[in-house]
Amino acid sequence: MVQATSVQIKSQDQPWYLQLWFHVLVAMAIGVVLGQFYPELGARMQPLGDAFIKAIRVVIAPIIFCSVVHGIASMANMAKVGRVALKALIYFEVLTTVALIIGLVAVNVFRPGAGMNVDLSHVDTSSLAPYLAQTHKQTTQEFLLNIIPNTFASAFAEGNVLQVLYVAVLCGFALSWLGEKGKPLTVLIDAASQMLFRIVAIVMWAAPIGAFGAIAFTVGKFGSASLLSLGELLASFYLTCLIFVFGVLWPIAFWCGFSLPKLIRYIWEELLIVFATTSSETVLPRMIAKMQAAGCEDSVVGLVIPTGYSFNLDGTCLYLATAAVFLAQATNTPLTIEQQVGLLAVLLLASKGAAGVAGAAFVVLAATLASVGTIPVESVALILGIHRLMSEGLTPTNLVGNAVATIVVAKWEGALDEDTLHRVLDRKA
Repeated sequence: MVQATSVQIKSQDQPWYLQLWFHVLVAMAIGVVLGQFYPELGARMQPLGDAFIKAIRVVIAPIIFCSVVHGIASMANMAKVGRVALKALIYFEVLTTVALIIGLVAVNVFRPGAGMNVDLSHVDTSSLAPYLAQTHKQTTQEFLLNIIPNTFASAFAEGNVLQVLYVAVLCGFALSWLGEKGKPLTVLIDAASQMLFRIVAIVMWAAPIGAFGAIAFTVGKFGSASLLSLGELLASFYLTCLIFVFGVLWPIAFWCGFSLPKLIRYIWEELLIVFATTSSETVLPRMIAKMQAAGCEDSVVGLVIPTGYSFNLDGTCLYLATAAVFLAQATNTPLTIEQQVGLLAVLLLASKGAAGVAGAAFVVLAATLASVGTIPVESVALILGIHRLMSEGLTPTNLVGNAVATIVVAKWEGALDEDTLHRVLDRKA
């Protein structure tokens, strides 16, 4: 993966004004100005952001497949795959639980919905129809069965990350057991992976255009009015995200021997892109390449990053906990401690179905309220106008959480080159 990785990180050696993060930042600033002063025109820029997301999505499934298959097939010890997966899942469950608890505590302390006294009979819920149509109470059995695709090709056709991961793990084990017979195909898959990362590098030239379109649309359609009406909720949610990142992830990073601020600087471009597009999928290929370049073994990165996109959504958990209790406060719906603990348990499972795509968290929130029945599901109309603004906080949190998780699991498994990690984070590589 050396060649593919170098494609992704070569911009680090360029002058700051030629680097992708600067171009994205300028494009976002222009988008904000356009959306603020010409909101109708700004709202019409949405196709630019959507087109960029679609262009990246095309290569996500094959990149995950190639990275995982090559990583597993190159491993001598097959038991290591199971250990990495188990350690990753344990870490994910602990951190997402902590995120939900912090979200519940923060929203009860800040109480952004207190005093709103919303009468739902006067709230227009007609705009909720497309979202409510997608809500479905998914049982644990259904969730697990959905990991297995109907056909080999359907996993790639539907772009389901967990299904692609399932197929890739099977193929990786099969190639490994073939031994010498499987090596030509392993080499071919590695070459295909390098080609796919080159495609990503080409598509990323359009990242500033995508960021411009996404931000212009957000500000143009949901900007000032939403900020003014629900500013307290937005402020408390962003503060909660910062509390989690620096109060939970920073100590974990310190314990593992690396600097969280330096890691954030390392993935700064990716953070800007997901902030603008509100979709962490747009940088999944780059995150795989960057974590490999940071000294994490290919096999660990290939398993942890894609799995983390479904199971380690710290920002999404913060959003779900905050939004649910806020809606209860705003509608004067009483919630006992026992009910909030029960809500936490439901959200712990529901959050696993919130993939890294734009708008998924809102659908999961609506589905959760519908299944619990304590908080009126119609109340989600209150935050429909600012959901995208909240997503600009939760997606970067998800991304930082998965970057930290990859390093933690790699170190836990003894699959981390710490010298390389420190050189990369210190910009000496």
